Amino acid sequence: MTAPSLVARIQSRLSFAAAVALTFVGCPCMREPVNASPSLRWWLFSNFGANRLCPEMLQRSAPLRVAPNPNVTGRLFPEQCQAVVNDASQTITLSFSGAGLVWTPIAGRVAFSVAASIEYKMDFFMAEDAVYIWARPARVVTEPAFQVTAVEWPLLDAAAQGPLGYVANSLGGQIVSGQLAGGFTVVHADDGDSFALGQLQPPARPPRAFAGASGRRMLQSEVTDVHQDQIDLLGPFVVEGAEQALYVQFNVTGPAVDLMLIPRGTGDLWRRGLALGTPLGPPPQAPFFMLPIVPGQALVQRLPLPAGHYFLVVDHSARMGSTNPPFSPFGVVGGNTATVSYAVELGEASE
Repeated sequence: MTAPSLVARIQSRLSFAAAVALTFVGCPCMREPVNASPSLRWWLFSNFGANRLCPEMLQRSAPLRVAPNPNVTGRLFPEQCQAVVNDASQTITLSFSGAGLVWTPIAGRVAFSVAASIEYKMDFFMAEDAVYIWARPARVVTEPAFQVTAVEWPLLDAAAQGPLGYVANSLGGQIVSGQLAGGFTVVHADDGDSFALGQLQPPARPPRAFAGASGRRMLQSEVTDVHQDQIDLLGPFVVEGAEQALYVQFNVTGPAVDLMLIPRGTGDLWRRGLALGTPLGPPPQAPFFMLPIVPGQALVQRLPLPAGHYFLVVDHSARMGSTNPPFSPFGVVGGNTATVSYAVELGEASE
């Protein structure tokens, strides 16, 4: 049976999460022949998945972590992307550039830009209840170019560029290049897409802070450390139709924080100002709402919204909102941190 005739029998849907997602959902009898044929899997991915890489990458941010701490401590926001398919080597070269914010000891909030070009061998496996998509690094075409654009605490900037230079350049470069070089796994299931660094094998799943609700699609679920006088921009999240809503669940350990909702355009303008060294202040436009998240009291909220792209922002500062986190002199080394566990799902507004 030829590849085109086989594909005609598969009811397929393609998606990409954090970097890429692909799924073929249909007759269970097709899983075995697809899983057994590397050439067929490449044909399917190169023809139906590759063109979704960049569009999906550009509408998501990527969490950044500093080992051995598993919690998120920064975000990378892709801004340009190009994907080139090489049928001869059965690889895809992903070239992208973007900007990000990451918290580091001593230097505080560090803004950076990065550009890289990585050649990946893409593959997938159709399990019974999910599809596992792997990006395995084949070759670094262009080494990640990492450049610091702003350091929050300028009085410590000179120290950060001297003996402690790793907190700004080396550490940041390792965060970004390390994640690129290690490859990634996307798990696509009925309840949403999950992303993990490295090669995750079935039936393992990336960890989530909360389990999802039946009938909803999980957009993001993780644990993030929001340090003193900082914010974290979660998302962006896409609401596709007027009958949809975001369902959010938040818990905080440590000081109380504020949660706000803003459109993506406002969030992008805000973070770009921070990337140029603008001091933290309220967003360029007033948020749609702002709610406190108090330790020991879970925040569970349904947010019916017009179609569009949105950021949820966790604010751990006294510069906006109703909470007033206490100052700690140990904030420069990670004291007074708010650890926020959260889940964001997409569902019907009327449920």
